[in-house]
Amino acid sequence: MKRRGRWPPTCGRASEVAEPRPTEGTLEGAPVGPRSPSLLDAVIPLIALIALIALTVITFGVDATAGPLQVALLLAASVAGLIAFKNGHTVAHVRDAAIGGVASGMAALFILLAVGALIGTWNMAGTIPTIVYYGIGLLNATWFYAATAIVCALVGVAIGSSWTTAATVGVALVALAPLLGASPVIAAGAVISGAYFGDKMTPLSETTILVPSLVGGVTTNQHIAAMVWTSGVAYAIAVVLFAIIGFAIPPAAVPLDPADAQAKLATEFTIGPINLLPLALLVVLSIRQVPPFLAILASALFAAGLALVTQPTAVAAFVGKPEAGPLVTATTAVFAAMATGFVSSTGNEAIDSLFSGGGMASMLSTVWLVLAALSFGAIMENAGFLERLIRPVVARADTTGRLIAAVIFTSIGLNVVAGDQYVADVLPSRVYRTEFARRGIAPRMLSRAVEDAGTVTSPLVPWNTCGAYMSGVLGIATGDYFIYCFFNLLSPVISLIYGFTGFRIEHIQPTSGTPGTEREPVARPVAAQGGPA
Repeated sequence: MKRRGRWPPTCGRASEVAEPRPTEGTLEGAPVGPRSPSLLDAVIPLIALIALIALTVITFGVDATAGPLQVALLLAASVAGLIAFKNGHTVAHVRDAAIGGVASGMAALFILLAVGALIGTWNMAGTIPTIVYYGIGLLNATWFYAATAIVCALVGVAIGSSWTTAATVGVALVALAPLLGASPVIAAGAVISGAYFGDKMTPLSETTILVPSLVGGVTTNQHIAAMVWTSGVAYAIAVVLFAIIGFAIPPAAVPLDPADAQAKLATEFTIGPINLLPLALLVVLSIRQVPPFLAILASALFAAGLALVTQPTAVAAFVGKPEAGPLVTATTAVFAAMATGFVSSTGNEAIDSLFSGGGMASMLSTVWLVLAALSFGAIMENAGFLERLIRPVVARADTTGRLIAAVIFTSIGLNVVAGDQYVADVLPSRVYRTEFARRGIAPRMLSRAVEDAGTVTSPLVPWNTCGAYMSGVLGIATGDYFIYCFFNLLSPVISLIYGFTGFRIEHIQPTSGTPGTEREPVARPVAAQGGPA
């Protein structure tokens, strides 16, 4: 792993360098590089983070994500920055680290804002009401959760994005749940389980391409084939558990009889297959690998235009200006739905509460949370604290089972500490790859373990970019849906079991080298990664 300018090239690895000290012949006043952090240095910001988050959760409960949690993360980032100053890092270095961390997440933030706009215009265009309308006729509470996990997995495989799956089909299925007497919280767990499994089983997914390319020596299809043995088993168990819950828990009282709900929806919205065109457009753009932000924004704009044609009554009621002309009404509706969200005004409380919401403004607290988490994680990484925390873990992993367990717990820990899925995927892939090669463990065992823990557990952490996103999009607190994300919880457990039992653990010819040394990944063209497994 290349350093970011903290150490002169002649000094070797950071872990091998003693604290710089002036020697004879050194000019007085010559600049001295920052000191390598001690274990205590690395642990203090982590303790501060845990204490501050615990304080906010105890004090504010589920409302902590509305602001207190963001403040806690920024305070923890300040603690990390102060220790970095103590170790000789300059204010400019810490500042640039925080800015770089935020910059690395800008794509995710733009996607969040686009998703907010999409939810608003999809509600206004009748896309989400249409999905709910058809869902009422096809689904029932008994097998709703299992069906939700299956539908989201299929969509995830098709478009290669758990985020897009949750923001489209997932939103509609969570909205449908109370109309069937099902729990929206359990439905959110099923959405996330299905979306992340589908995301892992397709060569269209960013992380499914990224992780094997970082590890080296494994193609994307080989990586997917290895994950089938862990992710596939975890997903199958998850679907069975959702089916059991559906049969075991009796449906709750519904605000509307299903037939009455369909009739009411048909009265308030123009229901028909044409309303599904925004969803079809999004699927096509995703398959053609259009950047997610552009694909989502294009679907949102298309839905806004469609609403003006197919839902004139709902649009006029939303704007609330009968005296306004068509151009003013159209402009107001489009900008308002994308900015602050659509507000349904049917007079039916159940329907209005389900199909009101969205807008970029609804994502601002989530954006704030992501910015705070990325700032903390970037300072921890650039000051060397994350590496210092990981180093003893690698040294103590003296068996294959312990090494795989170290990868898994490192990835989960980085999701918690760094607050970003990509950090949880990239760092373990780099740090552990040479150790796997030295011990003769096939590289796709490493890529599989990283994905089983780093990727799929990210939505389980409230301040992680993925956890904040899923909570913001689905409208369910991370702490509520956490226990029902069966696939995400089971994947690292299955991977641990395989590691300690040796089941489906592949070995290769060991390479010679010093434990812990690193090599740069072999550059591979994307096309080559999609070859036969």
